Amino acid sequence: MSTNISIPIIKELTKFRLTLSVVFSSFISYFLGALEVNYIQLFYLVTGGILIVSSSNIFNQIIERDLDKLMKRTQNRPLPKNEITPKLALFLAIISCIVGLIFMYLINIKVAILSALSIFIYTSIYTPMKLISPFAVFIGAIPGAFPFMIGWVAATNDIGIEAITLFLMQFFWQFPHFWSIGWAQSIDYEKAGFKMLPTGKKDKSTSAQILFYSIWAVLISIVPYFGITGELKLSIFGVCAIIILGVFLIFRSYALFLDGKDENANKLMFTSVIYLTFIQLTFLFDKIF
Repeated sequence: MSTNISIPIIKELTKFRLTLSVVFSSFISYFLGALEVNYIQLFYLVTGGILIVSSSNIFNQIIERDLDKLMKRTQNRPLPKNEITPKLALFLAIISCIVGLIFMYLINIKVAILSALSIFIYTSIYTPMKLISPFAVFIGAIPGAFPFMIGWVAATNDIGIEAITLFLMQFFWQFPHFWSIGWAQSIDYEKAGFKMLPTGKKDKSTSAQILFYSIWAVLISIVPYFGITGELKLSIFGVCAIIILGVFLIFRSYALFLDGKDENANKLMFTSVIYLTFIQLTFLFDKIF
C-alpha cells in the first residue's frame, strides 16, 4: 500500500471539484450579505471552506472505503485502490478539519460553530445512516445547505431571516438533486447497501416527492421578492429569471414523474446543478445591478 501523496490522489480524496462548487455557494452569499468586502475575511472563508469540505469528504471516504469497492463509480477512489493508507488519509482529514475551523473562527464564532456542526452531522450521522434509512438524505441536506448560509453569516455575523432563507433554498434543492442521482445510480447503491431513495424504490411515490421538493425549491427562491426576508431582496427582473430557471427544474422533475426513465433522472441531475448555480448568480447580479 502506497504512502505517497500526489496531486491526483488529493483531488480524488477531497472530491476537489465538488468541494469548489460547495464553497462557491459561500463565496456568493458572502457578497450578498457584505456592505463592504473584507478581502482578508473572504480569504479565510474560501480557504477555510475548502479545508472543511475536503475534511468531510476524506472522513466520508475513510468510513466507506470497503463499500466503495463494491460500486463502479467509486471503486477507483484512492482508498479502495490502496493508493493511500487509511491512517494517512485520517491524518489529512484531521489536519484539514482543525486548520479549516481555525480559519472560520477568525471570521466569527458563529461561522466556526456552523462549520463544526456541518462536519459532525455529515460524517457522524449522515454517512452511517445511509446504510440504515432513506431519512439519511434529509439529515445530509442540513450540512449540505449550510454553505449558502455560512457566507451570509460570515459577512454579517448574524443568523437572521436572510441566512435562514438562503439555507432553505439550498435545503429543498438537494432532494431533487440527490434523489435523481440515487435514481440513476440505484443499482450501484444497492450493491453497497445504501438506502438513498425515500421509498427504497424507483416508483411513483419517489418521483412525486422529487417533483414536490423541486416546486418548493423554486417557491422558496422567489420569496425575497415579496420583501419579507430582511436585507435579502429580489427585483422583478431577478424573480422573472428565477421563475424561468425554475420552470426547467420542475419540467425535468415532471418528466421523471411521467416515465421514470434513468435518462430523465440524469437530465434532472444536470439541470439541478445548472439551476442552483444560476440561482446564486441571479441573486448576486440582482444585488449589484
